[in-house]
Amino acid sequence: MTQAHSSSTAPAARPAPAPNGWPGVVALALGTFTVVTSEMLPVGLLTPMGRSLGVPEGVAGLTLTITGLVAALSAPALVPLLGRADRRTALCVLVAVLVVGNLGAAWAPDFGTMVVARVLVGVGMGGVWAVAAGLAVRLVPAKSVGAATSLVFSGIAVASVLGVPAGTYLGDLAGWRAAFLAAAGLGAVVLVAAALLLPRLPAERAVPLGGVLRLTRDPRLRTGLLVVGFLVTGHFAAYTYVRPVLEDVSGVGAGTIGALLLVYGVAGVAGNFLAGAGAARTPRTTLLVIGTVLALTLAALPWLGGSPALAAVLMAVWGLGYGGVSVATQTWVLLAAPDAREAASSLFVAVFNGAIALGALAGGLVADGIGVTAVMGTGAALVAGALVTTAVGRAPAPASART
Repeated sequence: MTQAHSSSTAPAARPAPAPNGWPGVVALALGTFTVVTSEMLPVGLLTPMGRSLGVPEGVAGLTLTITGLVAALSAPALVPLLGRADRRTALCVLVAVLVVGNLGAAWAPDFGTMVVARVLVGVGMGGVWAVAAGLAVRLVPAKSVGAATSLVFSGIAVASVLGVPAGTYLGDLAGWRAAFLAAAGLGAVVLVAAALLLPRLPAERAVPLGGVLRLTRDPRLRTGLLVVGFLVTGHFAAYTYVRPVLEDVSGVGAGTIGALLLVYGVAGVAGNFLAGAGAARTPRTTLLVIGTVLALTLAALPWLGGSPALAAVLMAVWGLGYGGVSVATQTWVLLAAPDAREAASSLFVAVFNGAIALGALAGGLVADGIGVTAVMGTGAALVAGALVTTAVGRAPAPASART
């Protein structure tokens, strides 16, 4: 317990960055792009997947839920299991697991095999995310940490804009199995890039599973994880049902919804870099701005989104706000536990992915019980919880105070 607590109050000297570490940062960004694309790939392929595997679309949708839950459970366990292993080697092994999972999904003759394949994707995803999140700090000078972290997490935003739609398009063109094969090929590229572009990265400190869990006793980390839970649950309670909401409120068709989601995604990429620049300097203020933007936008959409033009503006603002959530909350977590970055990142991955599942569940209950537009108010209320937690909870010192 003492060791875990001291990690956030008396950080060790920051290791010297690798010379010319930016190619490695790019490899990590490609890695986050690949894991998120792999996780979300079933979203646009549920109908042909279900038909081919002989299950309804709702059951096929479990392939997404399973992957997220496995990532949430495996990430905190993988960091202790990796022990003192060189992190370049560990990352390559985890990416290889992801590749095998995607190959298994492409080959799966039945739903049971698909579930096993998606479990492997979840393990690879949870491990890659937990390890990669803490490596950007070790690859660049202190003054560039914010930019490097933003670049790594830009892979998440770009996957939403390009990765998932591209997978859907390829699935329509060549069959859903081709989309999973492409994801496996992309993973192989990441594997080669990581092996060639990352330097040797010895483990900074081995943390047992008990030590990972004891990190939650630190109030700064605990605040950050609560904020992640509220923000991500609120977002996905609303975003999971954004299509029927837009159809009801704005009266738009499928083609227009696709364009609105593209606007949302492009704005999200911009939000990622804007938040990354601010989070390292002022983590609390950055998250307060993000939370305020999200809460107001979600609350306003049912009332002000009556025309496609206004809906486009609100979707852009929503994307701008949520695009900064991953990098801002991850930065908070890393600042809160500078001596246990991987362990803290594994908790972040667990909470983030658990919140995705919880948000989708909460949104479904509200949509069925009250009405689909009510999910926006639910999302806004949960985001308001994040705002309160950010305002009253303990925040970590900004990066500038540590250099």
